Amino acid sequence: MLPWLLAATLAALTGVTAGYGGTERNCSISPPYLPSTAVDSTRQLQELRKKMLPLKMNAYIIPGTDAHLSEYIAPRDARMTFMTGFKGSSGTAVVTNTKAALWTDSRYWVQAEREMDCNWELQKDVSVSSITEWLMAEVPKDGVIGFDPFLFSLNRYEEFSIILELNNRTLKSHPNNLVDTVWTNRPPIPSDKLIRLPDRIIQRTWQDKVEDIRRQMRETPNQPTAVLLSALDETAWLFNMRGNDIPYNPFFYSYTFVTMNEIRLFLHIERVTDDLKKYLDTSCGGPLCVQLLSYDSVLTEVRKYVTKPQVKVWIGTEYTNYALYEIITPQDKLLVSTYSPVLTTKAVKDETEQRGLREAHVRDAVAVIQLLMWLEKAVPEGKETELTAAQYVNNCRQKQKDNKGPSFETISASGPNAALAHYSPTNETCRNLTVKEMYLVDSGGQYLDGTTDITRTVHWGTPTAMQKEAYTRVLMGIIELSTTIFPSGTRGANMEMLGRKALWEVGLNYGHGTGHGIGNYFGVHEWPVGFQSNNIPFTAGMFTSIEPGYYKDNDFGIRIEDIAVIVPAKTKFGNNYLTFEIVSLVPYDRKLIDTSLLSPQQLQWLDTHYENIRKVVGPELDRQKLTAVKDWMLRQTVSVRGTASSLNISSSSLPFLTLMFALIQNFL
Repeated sequence: MLPWLLAATLAALTGVTAGYGGTERNCSISPPYLPSTAVDSTRQLQELRKKMLPLKMNAYIIPGTDAHLSEYIAPRDARMTFMTGFKGSSGTAVVTNTKAALWTDSRYWVQAEREMDCNWELQKDVSVSSITEWLMAEVPKDGVIGFDPFLFSLNRYEEFSIILELNNRTLKSHPNNLVDTVWTNRPPIPSDKLIRLPDRIIQRTWQDKVEDIRRQMRETPNQPTAVLLSALDETAWLFNMRGNDIPYNPFFYSYTFVTMNEIRLFLHIERVTDDLKKYLDTSCGGPLCVQLLSYDSVLTEVRKYVTKPQVKVWIGTEYTNYALYEIITPQDKLLVSTYSPVLTTKAVKDETEQRGLREAHVRDAVAVIQLLMWLEKAVPEGKETELTAAQYVNNCRQKQKDNKGPSFETISASGPNAALAHYSPTNETCRNLTVKEMYLVDSGGQYLDGTTDITRTVHWGTPTAMQKEAYTRVLMGIIELSTTIFPSGTRGANMEMLGRKALWEVGLNYGHGTGHGIGNYFGVHEWPVGFQSNNIPFTAGMFTSIEPGYYKDNDFGIRIEDIAVIVPAKTKFGNNYLTFEIVSLVPYDRKLIDTSLLSPQQLQWLDTHYENIRKVVGPELDRQKLTAVKDWMLRQTVSVRGTASSLNISSSSLPFLTLMFALIQNFL
């Protein structure tokens, strides 16, 4: 046993922590302090290093993703978590013969300090250059750095390879993942049967979608003869099918290979029902008949295809792993784009998908409004916690039509926990809710017709002037973006700063993105739509979140998140202009809005939005016979302009007002 581990164990048994306590580890004291949430990683590191030794590997890279380069992964693919104890959704771990380090972004720094033991260094720069710089310091010249090619994208491989090769280190792929060889209780592949979506929520059949992809193949320069789909949502969308392999995401392990004459679907065949086989026309042999092949045979089949003359395979580099990319040789048999034609097509919702997403958000608004109403009454009693609030909103969602569960782990955070942008409560970190602190809830639901994601921040007591101003400026970011009119084809990255403008004016900012795409019973973060530099240009029919925020360390956090659909805008002179229409229909916290900071146009926008909430959500509350909830909603959506003057009276204004009333009285 390592000396620090022995000391920490003795400290835990005796209750001695060298005068230190808290929710985060402290490896700088003797003995080190480890919170109860930290995971002992000693055994897995020892076993992994034993596997590296005969392969002459000086280091091994462990990305926090799966073979489809997914953001959210199944428990069986959580290799980074198994090795480190860190449960965040983003990160990269590296193990050498003597050291181990984890790289993750600012959303997860505190979480990592709570979940890792002292075997691991935490690195706070997530760039490839930071990882390679560390590797060059720890790995000798001519050393070998191993990786699983299924867990690297083409771009990531090239970034690592160029830097390491220039510095006389070798990046070497190994076909069998080394972590899997030491993970004795690795979770199995789920046995759930796959499903097809009901016809009532589908406008385009899978045959229509396949033919559209083939049309794009014919119209693309250097005409490809095949398209390889690697992202899990690509296959799920193409065939209007869903699974249960990834928590919160209705996907199933799969690849798809489409040519002009064939469709090959790689999956775990035993999970396909007879009804699905009939639905996919698997018994015939025509161009619209799906051939079912084993999930593990994709490498063999693609390799066999590229041996044919005059073939060209089209891939999207963002989601095709390096293991598949490296077998498509020579280069003239490869056509690459950042995203596959399926992802760019899926980004624009058809009429049925748009209607479904809107309707899902109405039902979801009912659940969130129920939560806020319940908390307003329950929190002053002092019995509710971050966990009970998270459970309550998801229980409310379960009662809504076509709900299939939450779309991600609910972020339910009060006080300093809310300053962690992606904190989710646990038994160890959960705090009681109180009227003295702000509360942030970021939650969403999966419905057969749409996926939802919404964030609201509230205060049940008396917020400080700084909290009110920060909240109002975050709200101003929502209004600024949602009222912007822009030409079709504008990139989100070119207008993202509008969500930050009101915050920047007073020296405030936030460290996460401003928005992401969302789909119909899909992942809550749906690429390639959003406000980042690698997102595609906006066109009508896309849905995106708008979510500015502000976080004060160890004090409070504010985020407001709405989902918006991009719709045509009427302009005086030009055509082909767009704007955003908010489809999230939950009121903002009136107590936190400083209306003196808002322009008349912004106040008008708020009133119009509130009137829309009344118009759209009111009838749904009537249908569900939720009279008390409707009454609460109506009180929260009273005209802001009508109450602005009273809301703006601050304590500093009272002496002046008292003097004015006295003068008027004397005059009269």
